[in-house]
Amino acid sequence: QVQLVESGGGLVQAGGSLRLSCAASGSIFSINNMGWYRQAPGNQRELVAAITKGGWPDYAGSVKGRFTISRDNAKNSVRLQMNSLKPEDTAVYYCNADIVSYASTGNRRSDYWGQGTQVTVSS
Repeated sequence: QVQLVESGGGLVQAGGSLRLSCAASGSIFSINNMGWYRQAPGNQRELVAAITKGGWPDYAGSVKGRFTISRDNAKNSVRLQMNSLKPEDTAVYYCNADIVSYASTGNRRSDYWGQGTQVTVSS
């Protein structure tokens, strides 16, 4: 069984910073892309940032220059450093990972999600 556990959300004033962390655990063989998505009330879930196994990042235009994604392959973890936060960044943030896990019938590749962490930016 594979799990993604997030931490680090909270309430911050506009212009402030927060750091989100996500750690994967369980019967993990390997992890491909990892990323962060967010969903604000009434909106669809959208990609915020992603990072390949080799460490190549990609960002949504709305966060480029303000957010930084990083990962630690040895710890099966990914982080999102969010600076210069704006009220429009308010959302539930979800960790996502493309994971190959051990299974009795052979390794299995699946998409996993964290439980979500609330980020609220006040104006």
